[in-house]
Amino acid sequence: MASRVLSVLDAFAGERRRLTLTDISRRTGMPLATTHRLVGELLSWGALERHRNGRYEIGLHLWAVAAMAPRWLELRDVAMPFLLGLYRKTGRQQVRLAVLDGMETVLVERIGAPDTGGAGEPVGGRRPAHTTGDGLVLLAYAGSTVRERYLVHHALATGLRHVLAEVEGAGFAVNGRWPGPGGTVSAAAPVRDATGGVVAAVSVVPGTSGAGECALAPVVMATGRTISHALSRRQNGA
Repeated sequence: MASRVLSVLDAFAGERRRLTLTDISRRTGMPLATTHRLVGELLSWGALERHRNGRYEIGLHLWAVAAMAPRWLELRDVAMPFLLGLYRKTGRQQVRLAVLDGMETVLVERIGAPDTGGAGEPVGGRRPAHTTGDGLVLLAYAGSTVRERYLVHHALATGLRHVLAEVEGAGFAVNGRWPGPGGTVSAAAPVRDATGGVVAAVSVVPGTSGAGECALAPVVMATGRTISHALSRRQNGA
């Protein structure tokens, strides 16, 4: 039962934020009658809400519970002042903070309206890691086992392995060289926790009137280091 409920919620992962009952049934592979019953229960609890157009969307109650996830709440709270500073320093270009979850990046925070294609997913949105600068950073520092599993899964070993090695060596990613299908051009840098491990990536997506991603790399790297220092101090109780 629990797996079926979770599959209904998982149907909303990705770019489609509002789904019909038929959409949910198709995405979960469950009969329409079963889907209807589960959606009704989720509506009652507040995990789903029904939009005025009749489609379903994630409910406020579920969002409020998910927003309290301790690890990402701490990361976002520590990073927010520095993300705002980066937003101002870059002339109000879009600023992002993302983490790696399996083979996808999850957007923890985004400041600024997107004005470039492919960079408009909502907070909580997921993307294949190799299609974003922050994803390239996260893959580069994820460890050899995770990297190889990703490369095999996406059949990208030929070129991406070299790109990830460059990113790890340089300490940042400029993914105009490797956008991939639906990729987003950006400059990104790692964020480390108190153990020195990379737990997130900060990035800037340059708009049509902003600086190029190469010019943005130094300030993005500096912001990544500043967030890392602040996060380490928080985790060490300083």
